[in-house]
Amino acid sequence: MKSVFQKPVLILWILLGGLLNRSNGQAIVSPEKMQEIYEQVKTPFKYGWVLAPPDDSKKCDSPTVFRFRGKWYMTYIVYDGKTSRDGRGYETWLAQSKDLLHWNTLGKILSFANNGGWDCNQKAGYLALVDPDWKGSQKAEKYRDRYWLSYIGGGSRGYETPPINIGMACSEQPVNKVVPWETLSAPVLKADDRDSRWWDNEVLYKSTVIHDKQLTLGHPFVMFYNAKGGKSDTSRTAERIGMAVSDDLLHWQRYGTSPVLDHHQGITGDAQIRKMGPLWVMFYFGAFWKDKPGAFDRFACSYDLVHWTDWQGEDLIAPSEPFDNLYAHKPWVVRYKGIVYHFYCAVNKQDQRGIAVATSKNLRARTVHFVEKIPDKK
Repeated sequence: MKSVFQKPVLILWILLGGLLNRSNGQAIVSPEKMQEIYEQVKTPFKYGWVLAPPDDSKKCDSPTVFRFRGKWYMTYIVYDGKTSRDGRGYETWLAQSKDLLHWNTLGKILSFANNGGWDCNQKAGYLALVDPDWKGSQKAEKYRDRYWLSYIGGGSRGYETPPINIGMACSEQPVNKVVPWETLSAPVLKADDRDSRWWDNEVLYKSTVIHDKQLTLGHPFVMFYNAKGGKSDTSRTAERIGMAVSDDLLHWQRYGTSPVLDHHQGITGDAQIRKMGPLWVMFYFGAFWKDKPGAFDRFACSYDLVHWTDWQGEDLIAPSEPFDNLYAHKPWVVRYKGIVYHFYCAVNKQDQRGIAVATSKNLRARTVHFVEKIPDKK
């Protein structure tokens, strides 16, 4: 005779089986699911720069793409020097497009200041609260009737010269006219904060802020940022990705004691977070890993924003063309009308740096003028 407890025990066994699909408490995304995500996001068709600096004395970097009133916009950063030694620092610019392929520069939204402030020489901004849903609106959300961005700020001249920390800025409108955004008077995260961790106590770099309406971590706003630390650690030169949380975008606290993505060498950074059903997908770039040359874009997946399963297959983007044969990195991935657009920073062996795009479908038949060479400064 079958036990009356047999069916409940079977159900419990199935539930436990789901829980046992974890290693040391980490929710694992199956290889089959990772492959499925890769097939959805891969973009094998590369083009030249869609946005390049006006001349060889500047460098474009770090795109953030969003939609507003039927048009596309991109915030991106510009370094004003030809080399890391001869420039002042980063400023943040805005560009506009009707089709994600043709882009026109509108102007600056975060600029240098001569007031000696903590961020007077570095203002590298990244628009916050862009809809993370893979099939969503791609629009930026307002909070307290303002649009927001996080940014790298610093008072020292040069290429990412420490100390640089993370600040927040806001604006009543994101694009109608190019006006300077209002910045907070102090950083919201600093490398020398009392609660800084072993891995982020030297330099803080790019950040991405999402609105998690499900309160997965108990807070509505989650920031992913990469940082360098470990002053007594032999791997201190490595950059890793970690998290901070906030209830109001103004006050932030670090989440957890360890990075959420760490390759223990080179750079792991510039996260973009998208949501595909129950799964979170992090697009990020790697650089200077021992088994991989140059810089390249990859992805990882998570069910809870804390534990991430890293993709083990091919890079999403890697150096291969004359315009990106040194570095192909710093992703921003958009899905629109069934086509995936992967924007990234493309750097050639002459160290010219612009914004390029790769797509999931071949768009060569369209009339598009891609920039193949940045003009020399006259």
